[in-house]
Amino acid sequence: MSAEAVKTFFSQYGLAERIQEFSISSATVELAAQALHCAPERIAKTLSFKQKKAHKNILIVTAGDAKIDNAKYKAAFGERALMLKADEVEPIIGHPVGGVCPFAVNPGVEIYLDESLKRFESVYPACGNPNNAIELTLPELEKYAPFEQWINVCKNWE
Repeated sequence: MSAEAVKTFFSQYGLAERIQEFSISSATVELAAQALHCAPERIAKTLSFKQKKAHKNILIVTAGDAKIDNAKYKAAFGERALMLKADEVEPIIGHPVGGVCPFAVNPGVEIYLDESLKRFESVYPACGNPNNAIELTLPELEKYAPFEQWINVCKNWE
């Protein structure tokens, strides 16, 4: 269902045919990089967080080699990083673990893009299930992911 929602989302822009489906899993950065024959850092991983103080859930899209920097996260959001538990992800976000992406998410989920992505011309986010992805340029990612803003909350990529 999740992958179908993303395919429907991209169909309205004539981009559904660009979604690549794999016979192998692409649920992790390493597996996605193998399936796509690209560098792991070009995988646009989408991380799911719960913000208790703000009573909301957010997604942060980062480069595949980036890690959340707790101090930067707290400076940006006023609280420590708290990832959603695996069994919370699909009901809250709308996509299963391994297929989480910034497209066709449940209402009320805020999306942020991390600056670690800005060093690439194009990146590969998942498309709603753990064996697919789409290549998007950064301008396309900005256009199709209904994001709030660019943020800098990661380390280990600079």
